[in-house]
Amino acid sequence: MKPASRLLFTAAAAVAAILLAGCETVPETGRRQLNFLSPDQELQMGITAFEQIKKEQKIADDPIKNAAIQRVGRRIAEAVGDDVEDAEWEFVLFEDDTPNAFALPGGKVGVHTGLFDVVESDDELAIVLGHEIAHVTASHGAERYSQSMLAALGGLALGTALSGEDESTRRLAMAAYGLGASVGVMLPYSRLNESEADEIGLIYAARAGYDPRAALSFWKRMKAVSEESGKPPEWLSTHPSDDTRIRRLEALMPRMLEIYEKARGEEPPA
Repeated sequence: MKPASRLLFTAAAAVAAILLAGCETVPETGRRQLNFLSPDQELQMGITAFEQIKKEQKIADDPIKNAAIQRVGRRIAEAVGDDVEDAEWEFVLFEDDTPNAFALPGGKVGVHTGLFDVVESDDELAIVLGHEIAHVTASHGAERYSQSMLAALGGLALGTALSGEDESTRRLAMAAYGLGASVGVMLPYSRLNESEADEIGLIYAARAGYDPRAALSFWKRMKAVSEESGKPPEWLSTHPSDDTRIRRLEALMPRMLEIYEKARGEEPPA
């Protein structure tokens, strides 16, 4: 076996071994995913990152907004239950005009003050917090990290296989590989993660007794906000289009309403 072929075979074997070792199951949906990070690694990375964010960004002291994220956040945390291990829940309001929120492993949740320019109720706030926390319970950050590692290994294997080719051929092939990995794999998986977080987040919100129909009013309002700033086409975006997202939320609504009615101790409508 030639040295280049041997290296390629070794790289392929390593990729196969990593794939077999790195498969896990997403809570609530049961989807199999690639994840090379251990729960302890994720936890430590989340705590470290959140402490750094608190040092770098201004923490808001608005009593009404703070009370809202504590009130809604605690109920969502109870609904999450064992989907987050070793969580020390912390909900922090940051002074930032962008309508955004985020969550990190370990139960660390940040909310921008600008989110309250779009959110109009506790139900809508629960939709947002549920979505962000769902990214953590589904290990989406670790999954994207793992996919990046795998793509890098694939690029290494391709580069080895092309070692005998001329420079222009290698450059063209590597550029095509990079574009294909991004548009054909990484971006679609990012959109899948967003849709999955929508679904899991709705489960958490409904289980906590918040009306899941608030997701429709919230995302329709977010659509109006995003249209003002302009967005790339869906196939070049990390997120599904607003119209796609709203259609999927509407399709999920019957099941989410059953969870909601059960949480409220009521019979679902016939």
